[in-house]
Amino acid sequence: MVDTKRMLLSGNEAVALAARDVGIALGTGYPGTPSTEILEEFAKLGGQAQWAPNEKVAYEVALGAAFATARAMVTMKHVGLNVAADPLFTSTYTGVGGAFVVVSADDPGMASSQNEQDNRHYARAAGIPTLEPSDSQEAYDMTFLAVELSERWRIPVMLRVTTRICHSRTIVTPRSRAEPPPVAFQHDRPGRVMIPSNARPAHRRLRAKLAEIKEWNENEGPNRRVDGEKSLGIITSGVSFVHAREAAPEASVLKIGMCYPLPMETLRRFAQSVDRCVVIEEGDPYLVESLRAEGIKVEGKAECFRFNELNVNRIRRILAGETTEEIKPFRGKPPQLCQGCPHRTVFEVLGKLDCIVTGDIGCYTLAVLPPFEAMDSCVCMGASVGTGLGLRHVLPEDEARRVVSVIGDSTLVHSGITGMVEMMYNPPATGHVLIILDNGTTAMTGLQEHPGTGRRLNYEPTGKLAYEDLARILGFKHVDICDPTKDIEGFERLVRERLADDELTLIVVRRPCLLGARKAKKMQLASEGSE
Repeated sequence: MVDTKRMLLSGNEAVALAARDVGIALGTGYPGTPSTEILEEFAKLGGQAQWAPNEKVAYEVALGAAFATARAMVTMKHVGLNVAADPLFTSTYTGVGGAFVVVSADDPGMASSQNEQDNRHYARAAGIPTLEPSDSQEAYDMTFLAVELSERWRIPVMLRVTTRICHSRTIVTPRSRAEPPPVAFQHDRPGRVMIPSNARPAHRRLRAKLAEIKEWNENEGPNRRVDGEKSLGIITSGVSFVHAREAAPEASVLKIGMCYPLPMETLRRFAQSVDRCVVIEEGDPYLVESLRAEGIKVEGKAECFRFNELNVNRIRRILAGETTEEIKPFRGKPPQLCQGCPHRTVFEVLGKLDCIVTGDIGCYTLAVLPPFEAMDSCVCMGASVGTGLGLRHVLPEDEARRVVSVIGDSTLVHSGITGMVEMMYNPPATGHVLIILDNGTTAMTGLQEHPGTGRRLNYEPTGKLAYEDLARILGFKHVDICDPTKDIEGFERLVRERLADDELTLIVVRRPCLLGARKAKKMQLASEGSE
């Protein structure tokens, strides 16, 4: 990426550039589409960026940096905020010493996710001021604004982006690079240690801050009014603003740039100034419900438009009140595991043995589709172990012995280790079989590093977690390491034997992802060449 006065950037690239330009001292996160590229680009620009084992740890690391008056940023996809929710809720009580920007990337339409949650609800529930850009320029500018607001009110600020913002490219005009403040730590035990006697006044301080920020949003917030015809007014936010302007260029429009706390009086005045006021928003009726709760009369969208992304045509249908069935897009070719992927052999064997397979999040989730059809559950990161144990505990013995939990290496590090501890602590009578698909990368999100690869985000060597050693420490009776692609019959015999046993078993299926190995070699050569 070359600095010029005008640059064509994706939203993710714009956030990364802004992070560099505003002086973010540390960027942490866990890779997850659509947010992944932010930290990768930040690292390319010379920023200090690192992958954490999961989003909760990433959030806590960034929070610690912000306690030391540094400017910090954490990035994750929408479901990642579920993992980080525990520190999120309390960090708005503790506040920060520097700036703390929380980037949450929502995925309307579930292009690469297991649900379609709307993280604007987290803003209200946790009391975290939240900005919502509508293009790459705003993604850049609002990263600066998030830092400004966070330092002014000593509070974390969320930048809520969506798939379309993350990956679409628009023109960005960068600013001059800012000089970050000096970093230092000062004791603030009443403000940072959240025992009940400290948390009660901290909650009151939070509400006072939010009241001030709401007033700021009314008078100076990043909200934009476009005057048009009085007959139709549209309240909108995010990428929906761009679509709405094209769908109804004659309408008056109020674009909300800070979606929490909302500028209710600004919204009320706008609604009263038009004959008909329609709220256009992707996902849940967050704005509609907030406005109606304040007695502001607005129209929302029909329930059928709650699902998937909005576009110009869908917004025209919303404004026209059309609720007839939409034309379904042509079905594309279903995704498949790559030819030569080591996971294919594993699921061929598990399907042949008629196993009950509790699966997990990763490219191997595609084993639920033909030709394998060899996965029976996939809920969230790490759930394969716990759900497999639950089935083992309650099924009749002959059925229980068919249950196998399958998890990827990066997912195991993310949130499967506690499941391994549960196996040891509450072992089923029939034992259990856990298979780790160790392909040496975080494949689904673009081949990122993790604590099991021995390389950091920038490909520097670092400590490496050995899953087999962890299992032995936990007291697993059987710990096997194999490459089924070299001996498929031997792998089948091994699985049969372990399913018939009453002991805890870990099978590490170890073979590098072909794409991941190629990328790792390329990045390592590039790293060596820069030295």
